Amino acid sequence: MGTITTSDGTEIFYKDWGEGQPIVFSHGWPLSADDWDTQLLFFLQHGYRVIAHDRRGHGRSTQTADGHDMDHYADDLAAVVEHLDLHDAIHVGHSTGGGEVTHYLARHGESRAAKAALLCAVPPLMVKTDANPDGLPKEVFDDLQAQLAANRSEFYRALPSGPFYGFNRPGAESSEAVIANWWRQGMMGGAKAHYDGIVAFSQTDFTEDLKKISIPVLVMHSEDDQIVPYVASGPRSAELLKNGILKTYKDLPHGMPTTHADVVNADLLEFIQS
Repeated sequence: MGTITTSDGTEIFYKDWGEGQPIVFSHGWPLSADDWDTQLLFFLQHGYRVIAHDRRGHGRSTQTADGHDMDHYADDLAAVVEHLDLHDAIHVGHSTGGGEVTHYLARHGESRAAKAALLCAVPPLMVKTDANPDGLPKEVFDDLQAQLAANRSEFYRALPSGPFYGFNRPGAESSEAVIANWWRQGMMGGAKAHYDGIVAFSQTDFTEDLKKISIPVLVMHSEDDQIVPYVASGPRSAELLKNGILKTYKDLPHGMPTTHADVVNADLLEFIQS
């Protein structure tokens, strides 16, 4: 574990375990590197070096007032990669982290990267526009901001209790420990970062970023994702990528790296080793 200080004075916390080819994990909103614990341990045991950082304003990184946008997210990721002098890295991003990985590769190039995986990720664009009619109305994201501003703690209980992990589906077996861990990670971060982050993950258009990426990218998405709708994301990202591979799941939730880690880890390992 360690920290780096970025050019604008933000301290970024990261975990760095093991040796071998590096796999760099970028977490979803509003969580932290801890959300990857199951993946970190799995790939560490398979001989990889595993790295995961807390995005600015999240987890143990600085609760800075500004810079909660994809440019800063990508630059912070680049700072971690360069500080650790990583080469031949595999980048794995979940949800907002998938947007971070996409923008990082397009903005900073692929010279240090070998492959990438986007899990239930926000690209190409979440919000509905004339050019993106299958996106979600802006009012959906306005409501998320309103709930966060009104009572963040309550909001951060409701989201994992319901749609994030699919615990609201008939017959679903809810896990209080998983819900509490989501809440814990969320409440570690800063309200301002999370409030601004909703705009970053919903309104950033990654279309041109995806077109620039040439390394192999595995796009993993479930048709039952209640947070990042499948129809406007996974298949479209795979089409825009030069070397995209789409892996579609039927009934898994948005938080599938946690609820179905065995499935996700096995599919990621197969892709990485191919």
